[in-house]
Amino acid sequence: MHFYEGYHFGGMHLIWWLIWIIALVWIFATPWDIPGQRKQKDGPFEILQKRYAGGSISKEEYEERKAILERDGAL
Repeated sequence: MHFYEGYHFGGMHLIWWLIWIIALVWIFATPWDIPGQRKQKDGPFEILQKRYAGGSISKEEYEERKAILERDGAL
């Protein structure tokens, strides 16, 4: 006995395929951060920039440490 009578992609079956495809595209192709997703830790240059922007180091210290990072290849 055939329930679909040859129409395997008709009716609700097609709608469920579309829902799954949209869900997979949303999960794997969205550029936005998904809540609970692990983020990469900041590198040394990002930490240096945040410290300078926060005012915990002076411009001279920032420039000196930036030069060290550039010399060591951390940038």
